[in-house]
Amino acid sequence: MIFILVDDLGWTDLSSYGSDYYQTPNIDKLASEGVKFTNAYAASAVCSPTRASILTGKYPARLQLTDFIPGKHAPNTKLLPPDWKKYLDTSEVTMVKIFQSNGYKTAHIGKWHLGKDSIYWPENQGFDVNIAGWSRGQPFKNKKKGKNGYFAPYGNPRLTDGPQKEYLTNRLAQEAKQFIEQHKNQPFFLNYWLYAVHTPLQATAEKVHKYKQLQDSTSHHKNPTYAAMIEHMDEAVGTILTTLKELDLEKNTIIVFTSDNGGLIGNHPRFKEKVTSNIPLKSGKGDRYEGGVRVPTIVYYPEKIKPSIEHTPTISVDFLPTLLDIANIPKKNLPETDGVSLASILLNQKDMASRPLFWHYPHYHTEGAVPHSAIRFNQYKLIHNLETNELELYDLSQDMGETHNLSSQNKEITNRLFKMLQEWKMAVGAQNPTINPSFFDYEKHLSLQN
Repeated sequence: MIFILVDDLGWTDLSSYGSDYYQTPNIDKLASEGVKFTNAYAASAVCSPTRASILTGKYPARLQLTDFIPGKHAPNTKLLPPDWKKYLDTSEVTMVKIFQSNGYKTAHIGKWHLGKDSIYWPENQGFDVNIAGWSRGQPFKNKKKGKNGYFAPYGNPRLTDGPQKEYLTNRLAQEAKQFIEQHKNQPFFLNYWLYAVHTPLQATAEKVHKYKQLQDSTSHHKNPTYAAMIEHMDEAVGTILTTLKELDLEKNTIIVFTSDNGGLIGNHPRFKEKVTSNIPLKSGKGDRYEGGVRVPTIVYYPEKIKPSIEHTPTISVDFLPTLLDIANIPKKNLPETDGVSLASILLNQKDMASRPLFWHYPHYHTEGAVPHSAIRFNQYKLIHNLETNELELYDLSQDMGETHNLSSQNKEITNRLFKMLQEWKMAVGAQNPTINPSFFDYEKHLSLQN
């Protein structure tokens, strides 16, 4: 079992998902020979909550882990965030602990970002091996301290520094290769969670040069450094696929490939150029719209899963029950989870009953998002803006770009979905933001002055 989680990879950031700029032949192989999901979602528009949802099968709202750790609160906002958890509690029964207890050798390689203190790091969460997983959510880049981000030295307490200018994505691929080779004769669960393609934007010079030459021939993806990072990431996946083939493990190894949230557009003033684009989806990482939560997702298992394109809406809480079922691991004594097993879709290509998907983000984000909750049921998606109390309803079957708000035209569906959303929030104990008594409305002040 190999779980590949890419950081900040947008829905259209692969050739197989529509990009005419980014080159991803190895991942495209997974997509063409596995099940490619078109309506798959991260449980949050930011990283830490989605990561926790994958491991536990629980919505971030139930875990009360609803923002990237440690979060970033601006003092002059209309609402204040709740007192949320800034770690994944070690008492949680995670997917990895279950696999470990069933005889699998477990390893985490790459980004973790689920707690500041080492007590919450992978070695204390069910992993026999932890390489590079610690508190930080991105490579450590600090020139004054001699830390170079994606290039060694890394400044990572769970990763020994390689030679000068070694590239992190390449290094982690070699670590994954070594783990597979060492445990080829026993069941293993490899959590291969890349730091790529999160900022800082860094890649080798030759790859950046390659994409600068292609820049003017593409539609909406334009950043050559980001494109180079994606190629490095794809080559890392290729290293794993080659290793499995050489060891004759390719056909009976389950591979999951997905992203922790939508692509980062780069709206914040600190970005000199846009990072990526999620067109035709609206917005990106951190936001309530499709560009923030819809992600590429592929499941590859040649021995038992036939190639197909699957349009059923799914979400990251589904991975835990799905992978346990595919691996024939009993779910007895498993605490309450929110996910639904997709095994019948994957193994038997059977339809699954409709069910709602939920999001809850009681925070502000530097890319411009405000606190919100949302629900998708069938083709409809309802968004509740917690700052303004406004509702937005979209028919995603006709309007995946979320340009036409139907809430005033279709009040019956709006009211029904809003009721479902409120009942779900109550059931999982979702924390809401509160009014900020110190908020000063600059816009209102200026309008009164004029």
